[in-house]
Amino acid sequence: MRQIKRIFVHCTAGSQQQTIDDLKAEFRRKGWSNPGYHYVVTPNGGTHQLLAIEEVSNGVQGYNSTAINVAYMGGIDKDGKPVDNRTPEQKDALTLLLHKLKQMFPEAKIMGHRDIWGTDKSKWKKMCPCFNAIEEYKDIAS
Repeated sequence: MRQIKRIFVHCTAGSQQQTIDDLKAEFRRKGWSNPGYHYVVTPNGGTHQLLAIEEVSNGVQGYNSTAINVAYMGGIDKDGKPVDNRTPEQKDALTLLLHKLKQMFPEAKIMGHRDIWGTDKSKWKKMCPCFNAIEEYKDIAS
C-alpha cells in the first residue's frame, strides 16, 4: 500500500452538467493513462470511484505518489470564472468521503489543490477547489 500523506480536494473546473464519461474523455485527451482523481462527487451527491486508491492519479503534479485526489463536479460559473458552486448534496457526500479516507489514512492532511502553494493567493497557479478546504475540513478526525 502507498504511504498517503495528503488528501487533496479539487473541483473539476467544468460545468456541473458534465458527466463522468465527459471527465474520463477529458483525461484521455490530455494523454493521461490514469485519471486526475480517485473519486468524483456529482451534483446529486453521487460518489464515483475513477481509480483504485492503490493506484497513482494525476491530481497534483509532484505529489501524486503520496496523495489521494477527490473532486466535486463544478467549480466555475457560466462565464468560466472560479466559484464554489457545490450543491448541499455534494458538500454532504464530500464530507462523508473525507471521513472515510481519513479513517483509512489517519496521518494524511486534508487540503485543497491550491494549498500546495501556500496561503498567498498571488502564488496560486489555480483557484481549485474554489473554497478553503483546510478550514472547512479541519474537524475531520480519523
